[in-house]
Amino acid sequence: MITVIGTGTGAPVPPEAVAGAELVVGGRRHLDAVRLPAGAERVVLGPLAPALDIVEEYVGKDRPVLVLASGDPGFFGIVRALAERFGADRLDVRAGVSSVAAAFARVGLPWDDAVVVSAHGRELRTAVNVCRAHPKVAVLTGPGAGPAELGAAVPADRLLVVASALGDPERERVERVTPAEAAARDWGTTVSVVLCLDGTRALGPVRTVAGAPARPAGWALDEGGFAHRDSMITKFEVRALALARLGPRLGDLVWDVGAGSGSVAVECARLGAAAVAVEKTADGVERIAANARAHGVYVDVVCDMAPDALTALPDPDAVFIGGGGAELPAIVAACALRARRTVVVAMAALDRVPAAREALTGAGFSCDGVLLQSSRLAPLPGDVTRLAATNPVFLLWGTRIPVSDEGVAQ
Repeated sequence: MITVIGTGTGAPVPPEAVAGAELVVGGRRHLDAVRLPAGAERVVLGPLAPALDIVEEYVGKDRPVLVLASGDPGFFGIVRALAERFGADRLDVRAGVSSVAAAFARVGLPWDDAVVVSAHGRELRTAVNVCRAHPKVAVLTGPGAGPAELGAAVPADRLLVVASALGDPERERVERVTPAEAAARDWGTTVSVVLCLDGTRALGPVRTVAGAPARPAGWALDEGGFAHRDSMITKFEVRALALARLGPRLGDLVWDVGAGSGSVAVECARLGAAAVAVEKTADGVERIAANARAHGVYVDVVCDMAPDALTALPDPDAVFIGGGGAELPAIVAACALRARRTVVVAMAALDRVPAAREALTGAGFSCDGVLLQSSRLAPLPGDVTRLAATNPVFLLWGTRIPVSDEGVAQ
C-alpha cells in the first residue's frame, strides 16, 4: 500500500502514518519536518521517474510506502502519477488543504467560481491568457512562471495576491500587489500560488457548477446585441463560420483586427478566450468596451492602426481580420507571422482575396475560403414574408501546417 499524506499548508503528518513506513518519499522540506522510522529509506523528490522506480520495488514486495506531498496531492499533485503507475486501489490518500483553498481563505474570498491553472513545468502563456480573460484565477507557480513573470504580462488593472510558504507559522506571507509591483520584485522560491483578481468582478453570483464558467448556450449573436455604427458589424452568418474556424477556447489568445464593434472579440471572450481588439477610431474603441461590458466579458482594446499596432502585442493563437482596406495584405502577412494556429479574414471586396491568400500561403498556412451569401426572412405588408439578401462576404482562413521534428510539413 502507498499512503499519500498532504501536508505543508498547516496540516500535521499523523505519527501513525509514518511509523510503519519502510520507504518515505517527498520534498526535502517535508522529509525534514517529520521523524522517520529507524531503517526507513528516504528519497528526496526531484525528477519523478527515478522516485517512482524505487517505489515500484517496494510495492512489488508489499513493503509499505509513504509519500509526503503539498496540500491536496490529488489537485495538480502526485496522486495522478501514482494512480497511473500503480493503480488507484493501491493508494491511501489523505488530503490536506490545497494551496489554492488556503490562499483564497487568507483573503476571505470563495473560490468555487475561480479558474485554477498550473504554470508549474508548463507554458506560462496559458496561465497569462486565462488571467486576461477571467476575473478570478489561481495560478500554481513554478520556476520561470512566478509572480514577476505574471505581473509583467497580465492587465494592469488586476490585483495579484502572492501567497508564500502557506501553513508555515513563521514564514507565511500573503501580499496584495499590483502587476507592476509584482514584476519589479524577486520573489524567491517559497511562492505557492498567485491569485489574479479583477476587483470589479471578483465576487460573482452563486454557482451550481464549480470552475470555469460554462460555455454560452449560443453564439453568432444577432447584430442587435451589439452597439455598432451604420451596420458596420460582422453579420452573424459570417461570425458563425469565423468562430468555427478560430476555435476560441480557455487559455487561447485571439486578436480581432479592425474590430469595429468588437463583436468577434466579444464572442471569443464569451467562449473563454482572452481577446485583444485592435481598432483605429476612438469612437470604435468606446463601442467595443461598451459591448464587452454589456456581455460581461473583458476585452483588451488597443486604439491604433494595424499592422504597426500588432508589434507590441503577445503572440495570438488565432486572428480575425475584419478590416484593413488597402493595407489588408500587409496586415494579413503580419498576423500570419505571429499566429500559432489560424488566421481568418473577412472581405467584402473580392479583388483583395488573391493578395490575402498569397500572404497566408507564403507564411506556411494551408488556405481555404468560401463566399457567404445569405437571405433573411423579412416581413412585407399583408402579413407575408420575403427574402432580403445581405451583402456577400468572402471568408478566407489559413491554418498553420504542422512541421515535424525534421522540419518537414506534415
